[in-house]
Amino acid sequence: MKLGVIGLPNVGKSTLFNALTNAKAMAANYPFCTIEPNIGVVPVADYRIDNLSTLYKSKKTVYTTIEFVDIAGLVKGASRGEGLGNKFLSHIREVDAIVHVVRCFDNENIIHVEGSVDPIRDIEIISMELIFADMDTLSRRIDKTKCSMKGGDKKWQYDLDILNKLYSCLEDGKPIRSLVFDKEEQMFVDDLFLLTTKPIIYCANVSEGDYNNLYVQKVREYAQKEGSEVVAICAKIEEELIELDPEEKAMFMEELGIDKSGLDKLIAKCYSLLGLMSFLTAGEKETRAWTIKKGTKAPQAAGKIHSDFERGFIRAEIVDYDTLIELGSLTLAKEKGKVRSEGKDYVFQDGDVVIFHFNV
Repeated sequence: MKLGVIGLPNVGKSTLFNALTNAKAMAANYPFCTIEPNIGVVPVADYRIDNLSTLYKSKKTVYTTIEFVDIAGLVKGASRGEGLGNKFLSHIREVDAIVHVVRCFDNENIIHVEGSVDPIRDIEIISMELIFADMDTLSRRIDKTKCSMKGGDKKWQYDLDILNKLYSCLEDGKPIRSLVFDKEEQMFVDDLFLLTTKPIIYCANVSEGDYNNLYVQKVREYAQKEGSEVVAICAKIEEELIELDPEEKAMFMEELGIDKSGLDKLIAKCYSLLGLMSFLTAGEKETRAWTIKKGTKAPQAAGKIHSDFERGFIRAEIVDYDTLIELGSLTLAKEKGKVRSEGKDYVFQDGDVVIFHFNV
């Protein structure tokens, strides 16, 4: 899973990225500090993996990961190349979803590229630049399709109808993700790699302790209208938290009155946004989380581990995580009849602990 962190210059993108990845990306008080995208791979904290690793005394513990890409600050006119905009927009095409960092704090010492703090204006500036970029992409594709139709081949009419539908949506100032498609249309749209098809989470960057200020409330109202999610984070605090050891971090969070870090909340929202979940494998050698799409069937889940597992899939032995932890061993779970044998049509559930049987 690859997530692109975007926003106007000086909204706290690189500070948030530092907090996410502890990668020490440069964060400075001037536009275009980030030119080439910084990339960081973040392990997804999962108490289930910790507990299973302890139960099995595993030699190795492997968490699932998310890749964050810190994309340089976009500005008004990016779709026309302003501020190296075309280059930055191309980086967005490569991600699965967008984390749009929005400035929701006042600080006269930090310059705002638009001269004032207005999160809705900032959101709409970037939204329109993505829309303009997609309109340009579609315009060229429509012209190409019309040329193909001159030979009298009517098979192109289907393509043209969808392309015109997409273009009309953008002309109305709406992102493509606001439309609903059938399976065939969705495959066609996916192949266009449009920017506004990307699911989005708004990350409201706030001052310490100011998690529900008026700016954040406005962002929540805006996001609700388009069916997007919002996470309020103080990027500066999160950056400080990442420097602490677990015990110090817990004490600091208790002092702040928060039970879960903003980054953990963001990652959980990202999983939900992309329809992802994890199944688990555990043993003395290794305990590991594997990320799959919700609705994935057993052979395809097995394929996440190795293609041979999918190709030669026979069955999967599955026990619910909570049951396994409660009983304390797989042997006892089997004796209690809590381990199920599932075939090719089984749809995996979040937290399934599994042993695959295959033959190649």
